[in-house]
Amino acid sequence: MGFKDNLKSELAFSGMLVKELAVKSGVNKYSLDNYLNARGQVPSVEVGVKIAQALGVSVEYLVTGKENKRENILYPIEARKIAEITSQMCEKNRKIAVAIIRSMKKHEDEEEKHEKNNE
Repeated sequence: MGFKDNLKSELAFSGMLVKELAVKSGVNKYSLDNYLNARGQVPSVEVGVKIAQALGVSVEYLVTGKENKRENILYPIEARKIAEITSQMCEKNRKIAVAIIRSMKKHEDEEEKHEKNNE
C-alpha cells in the first residue's frame, strides 16, 4: 500500500474525519482530499510529518505501511479488523459502532471497579 491507502487506513483506524485531521494537523482539507483521491498526490515531507503526528503514527508508516515495532503500540488484530470494517461503513453507522464499543468498554470498567470494591 502507498501513502494514499495508508492515510485512508489510519483515518479509519482513528475514527477521525478528514476535516478533523485538517484542524488537528494544520493541513487544509483540500490538500488532504488531494492525498486521498484517485490520483493520490504525495505531500511534502513537512506536511507528511504534520499528518503523521496528528494521527499518532510515523511518517515511515504512512509512506511504507511498515511500523517500527519498538516505537509504536501494537494493537490486537481484532482492533485492526474492527477499524477495517468500520472504515467501510457510512459515517452514521461508523459513529453508532464507536458509540456501542465505548458503551461496552464503560460497562466493563464499571464491572471491574465494582469487583475491586467487593474484594
